[in-house]
Amino acid sequence: MEKNLMPLLFIGHGSPMNAIEDNEFTKNFVRVAKEIERPKAIVCISAHWFTNGTKVTAMEKPKTIHDFFGFPQELYHIDYPANGDIELANEIKNLFSPVSVELNNDWGLDHGTWSILRHMYPDADIPVVQISIDYNEHTQYHFDLSKKLSSLRSKGILIIGSGNIVHNLGKIDFKNIETSDYGYDWAKSAQNNVDASIVSGDFNFLIDYKKDGNDLNMAIPTPEHFLPLIYILGLKEENEKIEFFNNVLVGGSISMTSLKIS
Repeated sequence: MEKNLMPLLFIGHGSPMNAIEDNEFTKNFVRVAKEIERPKAIVCISAHWFTNGTKVTAMEKPKTIHDFFGFPQELYHIDYPANGDIELANEIKNLFSPVSVELNNDWGLDHGTWSILRHMYPDADIPVVQISIDYNEHTQYHFDLSKKLSSLRSKGILIIGSGNIVHNLGKIDFKNIETSDYGYDWAKSAQNNVDASIVSGDFNFLIDYKKDGNDLNMAIPTPEHFLPLIYILGLKEENEKIEFFNNVLVGGSISMTSLKIS
């Protein structure tokens, strides 16, 4: 493996409240950022930009999007004023060819991106570009598409997938939202199976997760929070090591599991 290859990150971002809290999860966001060489730019595949077709943010000053409701006003006042990178957006468009990519000027940075970056890079002084997830396409497509980004890693660009492996909002146990590593049996089973697949390198199991039965289907009722993981695993080189962090469940049905690949 080339020594100058930037690591890859999958971050379980969890609740928007993590943006303003100092907890075990955010402490690890900070720690991991300190372990990584300062990136020249950041590319984030966020669960919260799930679109018809593939889009890339291509504006000089992406806005901070508060794409949630029912939270304290403090959250809605947060601004993460990172610059965009139009040249990088165009490079991604070219790398994805012949897949059609829209250079988008309407989106910005959603909370899947800024809620973690404000801990990792609080000065917002690194350019950030988001890539959307095409909801028309299957898991294998996303795994293969991600590989087209591999050349960015040798250019000092940090690629982050932001989502949650287990993500069933309809089943959250709010009474146990603060209970340490609290998960339903099906959530624990699903997370353990995913972890084992990641460790073994059997990514086909993850690509075909819908075939696994009830546990994973309960854990992944919709794909948008799972697919950022697939993008990051698609970029992993053969000899790279995987470090798990924040590998716990919250509220019964959300996993904070995160990965650093280097």
